[in-house]
Amino acid sequence: MTILRCTRYFLNRGLSLTQKTFTLRLASTSSDDQGMTNVENIRNIGISAHIDSGKTTLTERILFYTGRVAEMHEVTTLFEVLSQLRLFFKVKGKDAVGAKMDFMELERQRGITIQSAATYTIWKDLNINIIDTPGHVDFTVEVERALRVLDGAILVLCSVGGVQSQTFTVTRQMTRYNVPAVAFINKLDRQGANPYRVLHQIRSKLGKNAAFLQLPIGLESAQEGIVDLIRRKAIYFREPQGLSVEEGEVPSDMVSEVEDRRQELIEHVANVDETLGEMFLEEKTPTESDIIRAIRRSCQKMTFTPVLLGTALKNKGVQPLLDAVVDYLPNPSQVENYALDNSKGTDKAEKFILNPDRSERNPFVALAFKLEAGRFGQLTYMRVYQGCLRKGDQVINTRTQKKTRVPRLVRMHADEMEDVSVVYAGDICALFGIDCASGDTFVTKGNTHISMESMYVPEPVISMSIKPVNKGDIDNFSKGIARFSREDPTFCVKFDSESRESIVSGMGELHLEVYAQRLEREYNAKCILGKPKVAFRESLVGPQEFDYLHKKQSGGQGQFGRVIGVMEPLPPEENTKVIFQDLTSGPDIPKQYIPSIEKGFRKACEKGFLAGQKVSGVVFKLLDGSSHAVDSSDLAFTLAAEFAVRQVFQEGSWHILEPVMLVEVSAPQEFQGSVMSGLSKRHALIQGTDANEGYFSIFCEVPLNEMFGYASELRSQTQGQGEFTMEYARYCPALGDTQQALIQQYQEEMGIGMQDKKKKRS
Repeated sequence: MTILRCTRYFLNRGLSLTQKTFTLRLASTSSDDQGMTNVENIRNIGISAHIDSGKTTLTERILFYTGRVAEMHEVTTLFEVLSQLRLFFKVKGKDAVGAKMDFMELERQRGITIQSAATYTIWKDLNINIIDTPGHVDFTVEVERALRVLDGAILVLCSVGGVQSQTFTVTRQMTRYNVPAVAFINKLDRQGANPYRVLHQIRSKLGKNAAFLQLPIGLESAQEGIVDLIRRKAIYFREPQGLSVEEGEVPSDMVSEVEDRRQELIEHVANVDETLGEMFLEEKTPTESDIIRAIRRSCQKMTFTPVLLGTALKNKGVQPLLDAVVDYLPNPSQVENYALDNSKGTDKAEKFILNPDRSERNPFVALAFKLEAGRFGQLTYMRVYQGCLRKGDQVINTRTQKKTRVPRLVRMHADEMEDVSVVYAGDICALFGIDCASGDTFVTKGNTHISMESMYVPEPVISMSIKPVNKGDIDNFSKGIARFSREDPTFCVKFDSESRESIVSGMGELHLEVYAQRLEREYNAKCILGKPKVAFRESLVGPQEFDYLHKKQSGGQGQFGRVIGVMEPLPPEENTKVIFQDLTSGPDIPKQYIPSIEKGFRKACEKGFLAGQKVSGVVFKLLDGSSHAVDSSDLAFTLAAEFAVRQVFQEGSWHILEPVMLVEVSAPQEFQGSVMSGLSKRHALIQGTDANEGYFSIFCEVPLNEMFGYASELRSQTQGQGEFTMEYARYCPALGDTQQALIQQYQEEMGIGMQDKKKKRS
């Protein structure tokens, strides 16, 4: 009766909603049969790209065509009637205004995605879990944690911008976690669209073996549809809103190009697929199914990247993309996920493959990959890799060994949630009431020795002081800071005892500005951000030996500890690490004191002597030492190691490292001279340039310390038409002037500090 009343409601008001779409919506809201879903009928995918490539718009279209959301103009009128059916809506036009996946107020205000959002939908009886990720480099950890738990991805590229700076980052992240992807060249309707140029960039810049699966029928304002190369069919997406998909014959002026590109596709796949390669060598004509199976095998092995085309904003090419997700990306059973068996100790941990079969007989194993403060407490996003979990079951955090009973189990649809009673291997779910950190492994009773590898977390590259405007807001300020640092591992907070300031560190100025705004909006604690401070590091130039004896006798038990060894610089690719190596042999230093020596070494590395920055890129090799039967203690050896590092500071040769950023600048060609001049003044190292349709792009490396204020400078140089993106590349020795300025500033601060101490004593 409810369905009939709702249908009548639509008809009486002249609103369009097809019976097919309505049925799909009802199907997508039912969770009773999810446990019966075969693992082959599940896809876990992420949508990743450079900022402003159309990821969120594409996600909205996917949800619309699969019946997961309706048009936003229906929200006000129909929401109360349809809320019991869990039907959600979207805005027509720009995704930043009201896209379902950009539900945070700041996201809609700024027009960018800030945090990843999870949802699920159904396409051709397959359950697809989707995570929409940010494109801005400042929020790259959201992409990291999403790709860590996904089985496949859609790499979105703009048909005008092509391969951009963040595209490189996303591609590296996919490679890091062995995530196969299909490429989708979006925005064919934009002026200057050139998918052929983008394909060339995928091959040359990203080094991918890629080929078109489709060709565009017209570009820019003349964009009409696409041609399926495998089936040699033209596909048109008619109104309303591209729901009507019509097939036709290939346009006569494209027949020759279609055959050439189809042959090119077969050759690229045959080069990496043995079965199709044999058919190619034997000059056999492969069938459509032969080509599809070959693409599936090579895509899942990450040896071939299928390239599809469309324009999400104009509702074209989305349904074939969904078909490609089903046909070419793997299901959970086709991906080998590993866990570590630590039953013999962490140093002797053994890898084993988890069983993706959706059976209750397998022990439960899941990874927590995202934390979020919800209305009902901390919301913990999990990917289930083995077994099943029911509401009310007890789970164990293998890192803390803490047991918790699951009070509530939900599946997420952006900021909405649907209660479920059970989840199985391959599912992505969320739990309430779980105390954990990102990357923790959860199991059930009897498997507490199992753990999974966490995601990669990049080092923060920028620091700023932060304080609430009103002292009365300090409690809310502290609560917000604690929550954000718990949710985001790249957002770090510490208290500087010398300056008496709270220092926040993150991936960029925008990253920290967003959290300052969230403190005001969500915790009513308006904050002031101080001058940006770059995360410099201090490191050794060459090896330096040390031999330090710590000996103290002041009545009673004394202190005795001697450490002998060498500190050496690490290679450039590891200059953000601090490594301790115990190379001792014999009884001169009892093994129980080794952890104390490492503790002293790491404590001394917290603050260098050149400019007061952290020490990194060094290895502390403990070769020998001596101890005393009575006076040796943990404290004695901690102090011995700490003073040994100070000895190296005084006798060794040191330099300062600074973060270098990969910067991409795009602007109209008439401003190229002034932009190049401005970058040169900032000590940029030009890597390459590119030009297309009246615009140029410059790719360069610039020290982060030189990039502050560049946004305003670029706007003035290009009359507001230029834009730039940057991402962390590596640490390298700072410029001589920069090092001298930092050392001088630190010496002045230390001198003032010493004077203040003397005044207090007097």
